[in-house]
Amino acid sequence: MGSGSAVTLLLLFCLWGLFISLSSGARLSASRQKLEVNKHLNRLNKPAVKTIQSPDGDIIDCVHVSKQPAFDHPFLKDHKIQTRPSFHPEGLFDENKLSENPQEKSNAPITQLWHVNGKCPEDTIPIRRTKEEDVLRASSVKRYGRKKHRTIPKPRSAQPDLINQSGHQHAIAYVEGDKYYGAKATINVWEPKIQQPNEFSLSQLWILGGSFGQDLNSIEAGWQVSPDLYGDNNTRLFTYWTSDAYQATGCYNLLCSGFIQVNSEIAMGASISPISAYRNSQFDISILIWKDPKEGHWWMQFGNDYVLGYWPSFLFSYLADSASMIEWGGEVVNSEPDGQHTSTQMGSGHFPEEGFGKASYFRNVQVVDSSNNLKAPKGIGTFTEQSNCYDVQTGSNGDWGHYFYFGGPGKNPNCQ
Repeated sequence: MGSGSAVTLLLLFCLWGLFISLSSGARLSASRQKLEVNKHLNRLNKPAVKTIQSPDGDIIDCVHVSKQPAFDHPFLKDHKIQTRPSFHPEGLFDENKLSENPQEKSNAPITQLWHVNGKCPEDTIPIRRTKEEDVLRASSVKRYGRKKHRTIPKPRSAQPDLINQSGHQHAIAYVEGDKYYGAKATINVWEPKIQQPNEFSLSQLWILGGSFGQDLNSIEAGWQVSPDLYGDNNTRLFTYWTSDAYQATGCYNLLCSGFIQVNSEIAMGASISPISAYRNSQFDISILIWKDPKEGHWWMQFGNDYVLGYWPSFLFSYLADSASMIEWGGEVVNSEPDGQHTSTQMGSGHFPEEGFGKASYFRNVQVVDSSNNLKAPKGIGTFTEQSNCYDVQTGSNGDWGHYFYFGGPGKNPNCQ
């Protein structure tokens, strides 16, 4: 055999060896990933007392209240669950007062889709089961259930050249300059269209403490459409928290230890039903978050009847005392496919000037003061990065208190 053939053979042999080691390496890393994913699923999906199939494909596990993910936290090992807040804020808006204008009355109570197939027993909480494909959609097991860094609108210091550097866009109302102990709002629920699976659209309130640096504290709640997180385009109730500006702490819903749920009827991350339709019936949800003056925990209430649970105060630094800013409004991810602005909708996908029945709104916007009273916010500001893509307009009247319309279609002739 000539030396040329020998070299070729040797080369082929080496390449074959490389191929074998690479493919076994890939197999190894694939099986290592599977192992990691399964370990994570076992951590998140607690043993269920009862399981309910939701029409939208979700599986809701009724988990004993003492077995929920919160108690994986080392600081919560001996925590005595508080079943109800010591105090409710005073002066809750009387939501049941008849609206002067019958057209502006929202309809039937909102429920979650899984309710049609059953309910969870007492002393359990409903948890949306995490599936393997949910975790695999995340960039890594560690990032699953987390927001990306730098997603909070910082109204005062927004400089034009900083706009959209994180690809997040907002249309919000906000107050700052005082100590805040909570916030409330009623938000109508829509199902905005999302252009890319890695984008989302949400409407929420933010309770913020600290500067906008690495140590920002945030508690958030509202509704969102997030194909990446949930695997579909349904509108879902969600919460979020972080104590270090989204770096290592916090998560959506119950996807890490932190929030302690006490309610057996509402599942975080589950689909909301029914939703508003353009020029048709409007459906809205109320969210109240406040700091219990006695225990110091931050409580969340959904609607008039459901006290969901609390974030223990030890999770936070600044929010262990009070919030320094409250924001209400919408946020979308604009991943700018092909350098064009996304057509992901915010709110109803229509601009605020279209008004009731067409645009998305927040009404009865309130803050909680140091005496645990709900009050109209003073000196509301508004902020949006690109008002020709998404906008916000505030107002107030006797019926809706302080309110604003917000949102938009994203890409349009004036927003490229």
